Amino acid sequence: MLQRATELCGEGMRSKYCKFLEYRPEQNSLLVRAGIGWAPGVVGSTEMRTDLASPAGFALETGEPVISNHLENEDRFRTPAFMAEHKIRRAINVLVETSGKRFGVLEVDSPDEGKFEPADLAFMQGFANLIGVAIERQQAEQRLSDAMEHQELLTREASHRVKNSLALVSAMLNLQMQEDDDPRITRLLGDAQARITAIAQTHDQLWRGEQVGIVALDDLVCGIATGLAEQAPNHRIECDIDAILISADTAIPVGLLVTELVTNAIKYAYDDAGGAIAVTIRSADGRIVLTVSDTGAGLPADFDLKAASRQSLGMRMIGSLARQLRGTIVIENGTVGTCATLDIPDPRVTSAA
Repeated sequence: MLQRATELCGEGMRSKYCKFLEYRPEQNSLLVRAGIGWAPGVVGSTEMRTDLASPAGFALETGEPVISNHLENEDRFRTPAFMAEHKIRRAINVLVETSGKRFGVLEVDSPDEGKFEPADLAFMQGFANLIGVAIERQQAEQRLSDAMEHQELLTREASHRVKNSLALVSAMLNLQMQEDDDPRITRLLGDAQARITAIAQTHDQLWRGEQVGIVALDDLVCGIATGLAEQAPNHRIECDIDAILISADTAIPVGLLVTELVTNAIKYAYDDAGGAIAVTIRSADGRIVLTVSDTGAGLPADFDLKAASRQSLGMRMIGSLARQLRGTIVIENGTVGTCATLDIPDPRVTSAA
């Protein structure tokens, strides 16, 4: 931005030489940060003192603009060596401020005979004011960017810690299952472990993902399915998931629903020989549809979801999670086996509207 500003300022002043001197309070110097017309090596490396003995230093220290039309005859100022090498004979400069603080000096120089007029000074001051506003905006945007980056880092760290904590809880449940001989207790602990793992995998996706708070649903659901398949090696779980990016608020209940529905299919669809379980998710027309199906024994003739919810924690969770997602859940016999279908509004469409 500063380089472009010096180009425009030089053009407006009809001068070959223009530079922006950035104030460096730590070094008490002015650095030629941008400029036109200068020999290679000047811009970006040449520094000037900030005392009153140079036109730029005077403008910085006093806040007053400087016009010097005869640098070689000046009693007030010395001419910096690099300017003398370019045979600069006259200079005009003004202070650039940002948020009421000194930021630097804008200077136009010329090796030609002539005279900078008060009208030139008015142009320079107006241009310097615009530069100051532009720099303030850049600084504000940078502060906002830094704050957002810091917030993103905190969010990722929180998700990483939650994931690790849940993994520890899951490991403790696994140890408890190995210690208890009661099949019912072992089953309940296994169900709890699967649910905790589903939530942990969502948080794992959250801190690893490119976008903070956003989960790739295909990665999440396929990861859950892979984990469940490892615990039921006689079953084959197949995933066909659309590439959908959703927030954690939606991903966590969807992950839990997949866990419950696939776990039910593992438990009840087949005998010990196992079988295939298909998990699909489609996104179309503002809806997301999850289907978990098998080719097993099917549901009892008198199956009723509401009645089953009164007797089974898993079924109650399925109904509760579907309501949380403002969707509907249907579990019924298919042509072969059982098919569970969850239909929810696509939160991406809802948020866009």
